[in-house]
This record gives sequence, C-alpha cells and structure tokens, in this order.
Amino acid sequence: MAIAGAIVGLGNPGREYEHTRHNCGFDVLTNLLHLAHEDGYVKSQNGAKFSCELWQVEGDFLEGGSWLLAKPQTYMNLSGHCVQPLLAWHKLKPSNLIVIHDELDIPVGQLRFKFGGGNAGHNGLKSISQELGTNDFYRLRVGIGRPIHKTEILNWVLGHPTGDEQTKLIYAQKEALEVLTTFTKKGLQEAVTWARQCQG
Repeated sequence: MAIAGAIVGLGNPGREYEHTRHNCGFDVLTNLLHLAHEDGYVKSQNGAKFSCELWQVEGDFLEGGSWLLAKPQTYMNLSGHCVQPLLAWHKLKPSNLIVIHDELDIPVGQLRFKFGGGNAGHNGLKSISQELGTNDFYRLRVGIGRPIHKTEILNWVLGHPTGDEQTKLIYAQKEALEVLTTFTKKGLQEAVTWARQCQG
C-alpha cells in the first residue's frame, strides 16, 4: 500500500526526558502505536539513516494508505535533521507531513490543528522549517501552558506535569488520536473543529 504521509512526534530521547511537557509529541505517537497494534498493522522500520525510531502503520483509524510514524532521536532543536531526509527518501512532500508538538501558547490540555504558520519560538518546528525550506506542513499542537515567569520556561518545558495538569495532558494526548483520524477521513476543517472541542 502506498505511503500516505509521515506523522512525526517531537521530543527529546533519553529516560530523563520521558513524559516531560516537551515530549508530548512522543507520548501522542506512543498512543497511536498502541492503537495500531490493537486495531491495525504495525511494522518496525530501520530509522537509523534518518536518526529516528520509525514504524509503518495501517488501519481504519488512518485513511489514505500506510503512514510512517517517527520519533526523532536528534534532540528537539535538530528535529529537521531527521524529518527532511525521511521525507526525501520516501518521496513525500512537506504537505504530507504532520508534526505533533507541545505548545506554550495554548492552555494545558487543549489541542489545536493547523496547516502552515509560524514557529512561535518552538525550536523543533524552527529546525524542521529550515531543513524543509517551508512552513507548509500540518501541526497538531498540544497545549502545555506557560509558567508564571518567563525565566522559568526552560525548566517548565523540561519538567514533568503532576496532579490536575497531568490528568489534562493525558486526556489531550488521547483526544489527539481522534483529531488525526478525523483529518485523514474528513479533512483539515473537520480536524480543526474537533481539536478545538478538546478543553482538557
């Protein structure tokens, strides 16, 4: 079956970064893999040449053909060094790419879905845009909110959510799968609407 596109979850590799706010993309991708194992088909791929963990999945939850799922192992700020060669090798266009990432400017547990736009200071998105030479790819944004003081941003994104915040993020990460399914079946506008309904 033809490859419809690539879904890339952003994060940092290493146990110390597991389930941090900055690794929301990894966590959503993990949930998507679990769904694929239960209700579809999953084949592990050798992602070494792209510096990523890589899978090919198929199932009713993602229409259009097979999808590549990738977790870059380059560290967040160099995500483009994974994404650009991955797309080039598989002859995919930037418009065939969905990037899942954390977003400071969205309240905790809320989701947004869009095509194109700026990078809002997100170094992972900045790296991808630079390497691809365009901002024209899809983004599934998982809100993590902002700390009270700007000086705390680095510790905030690399920190672990707890309590009610953690509950909201776990909910949003599961709802993110519905957004992806809606996009592949019904298109951009329906996915945008579904994402906005997730209030954490």
